[in-house]
Amino acid sequence: MLERIFKLRGNGTSARTELAAGLTTFMTMAYILAVNPNILSAAGIPRGGVFVATAVAAVMGTLLMAFLTNYPFVLAPGMGLNAFLAYGVVLGMGYSWQFALLAVFVEGIVFLALSLTPVRESVFNVIPLSLKKAVAAGIGLFLCLVALHTSGVVVANPATLVDFIDFHSTPFRSQGVCAFFAIVGTLLTGCMLARGMKGAILLGIVATWALGMAAQATGLYVPDPAVGRFSLYPSVTFAGVADSFREFGQTFGAIFNPSSWTHGTGEAVRSGWTLVRSLDFFVVMFAFFFMDLFDTLGTLIGVSIKAGFLDRDGRLPRIKGALCADAVATSVGAALGTSTTTTYMESAAGVAAGGRTGLAAVAAAGLFAIAILLAPVFLAVPAFATAPALVAVGYMMLSSVADIDWSDVGEGIPAFVTLAWMPFTYSISDGIMLGIISYTVINALSGRFRRVHWIMYVLAAVFVAKYALM
Repeated sequence: MLERIFKLRGNGTSARTELAAGLTTFMTMAYILAVNPNILSAAGIPRGGVFVATAVAAVMGTLLMAFLTNYPFVLAPGMGLNAFLAYGVVLGMGYSWQFALLAVFVEGIVFLALSLTPVRESVFNVIPLSLKKAVAAGIGLFLCLVALHTSGVVVANPATLVDFIDFHSTPFRSQGVCAFFAIVGTLLTGCMLARGMKGAILLGIVATWALGMAAQATGLYVPDPAVGRFSLYPSVTFAGVADSFREFGQTFGAIFNPSSWTHGTGEAVRSGWTLVRSLDFFVVMFAFFFMDLFDTLGTLIGVSIKAGFLDRDGRLPRIKGALCADAVATSVGAALGTSTTTTYMESAAGVAAGGRTGLAAVAAAGLFAIAILLAPVFLAVPAFATAPALVAVGYMMLSSVADIDWSDVGEGIPAFVTLAWMPFTYSISDGIMLGIISYTVINALSGRFRRVHWIMYVLAAVFVAKYALM
């Protein structure tokens, strides 16, 4: 039966290899179960509800991907996209989290409509291979920056923009010890990867977390909820699981309550259908639209290159099913109470372990389902313990730059712009859009305009207009 559904022999794999690959992928991206609630709770979304929504969205989206495409790609709420919702739309622009998730829901429906047409597939196919490889590398740098920032290793500095933490002037028992363990955990994870240990990334998370718990036991780490430093001890009780599901009841379907769609404070607050019919909703939805489009395409490019799924023309077979699964998962996830659900670059870890079919994705989905019962454990994992995982994944993604022809300026400079702009602007989508603009302009003005597909000219014009008008 498995052979008939997933065509294992035809893909040169076995059920045992696929199950092991699914476990590997889950272990490398299980950090999202801890990280996503931490990020979205900053926007006021209940942490327990976000945890359950994250796991359920991952299960549903991944199963869709497995049966629509037979690829070993795993989906979950995306990094960067969750930060944009929490820190950009809610905390930065002043919208309620329900309004932000409604925009994600509608954006997913729009994406589904476009995925059923050749539009999204055409955009994927016309992006030059050099930019596709740069996207994979840029995502790696972006993940590394996220890890260093959330763990406190990299801090803001008015003089230098960013800086390495000063252990002498920082209270060591709070932020200092977290940054220290993030560095130690990264070194431990690197050592385990160098020794070829299976599950090295997950083991790195566990080892770093264990160091933190030991520090709390000896008084070296002091919890301070007021500044976001919580106890590192998990509470594995049924009450903890029940609490998560109780909070899930607050997030599930919350986007469909018009009274929760608000913007502003005090007398200046706007709400309800009036707000949704305004230009505000279009602007927010459009922002999610662009970020989701190019985050998804970027990840599909990066993982497919790693897996060898692209054909000689750089196209991905069965991409329409992958895009549809991604779009449906986005809307479902928003209705559940989490940010944009998308294909994960950590799927490359499962591919490296031999995964070649949707059976690996089904295995990962099953583990996400089981993880729902372990909510108290994952909710206790601190950001400094997940930082080594993000750094390790970033290292894996950066390897694609070796295949870029840097001697060709028309290919090299746009590729560099793409991978550099992602961490420097804290946006995967900005990196891709600026990469496309630079590729189009440099090659057109240097007399190699025929190298650029006409769709690239259209995309470049749209992106220039976006930056000019939004």
